[in-house]
Amino acid sequence: MKKKNILWLYLFLFVTILDMVFLIEGYNSYRFFSKPLILVSLIAYFYQITKPISWTLLSKSVMGALIFSLLGDILLLWENLFIYGLGAFLIAHICYIIAFKVAQKVPGRILEMNFIKLFFYNLPIYIAAAFVFYLINPNLGVLKFPVIIYIIVIVSMVTTARERFKRSNPESFWQVFIGAILFFISDGIIAINKFYLEFPEAGVLIMGTYTIAQLLIVMGIRSHLIQPQ
Repeated sequence: MKKKNILWLYLFLFVTILDMVFLIEGYNSYRFFSKPLILVSLIAYFYQITKPISWTLLSKSVMGALIFSLLGDILLLWENLFIYGLGAFLIAHICYIIAFKVAQKVPGRILEMNFIKLFFYNLPIYIAAAFVFYLINPNLGVLKFPVIIYIIVIVSMVTTARERFKRSNPESFWQVFIGAILFFISDGIIAINKFYLEFPEAGVLIMGTYTIAQLLIVMGIRSHLIQPQ
């Protein structure tokens, strides 16, 4: 890994810790600067390591996911823009679905899939999503339909990440899959904290799982690119 590239990861780590400090200490106004910088540094890192393949569908879809995640991060800084932030992250998840499909040795064909086996493999994810929806459903109001669509998309993102098992090198699979699971957990905490039960540790848990998730997904795609396929 080139030294000039790893500097972006050091910046990512620094601004993530800084944002956590601002969050814990209640310096919310400072987070308008620290929070966007988290994804800006990760975008810069990904751009640097993918310059040779910058026009491939894989690089463009991951970059799209990161950019829309950055937009979502910014929008969620304002409570009244929650629905727009939700929309930005929905597009980010769609971009990740495309990336995870492309980052496979041999993507599965629909006619060759065992849907019963696939259902049981994904059942824990379905149960977790259904449980979160069960908790938040009474308080969703007019947001019920957008939230249902969002849940379907993020569940699809996680199951697509799981689908890469034995279709990429193990390092890439586990980094991407764990990252996708942490993204799912982060969004679940957001939903529970906003629509079911607000709790003081939510902010740290949300940002902690979210930043690790984004980093692991990027590093997992990197592992897919640099390891023998």
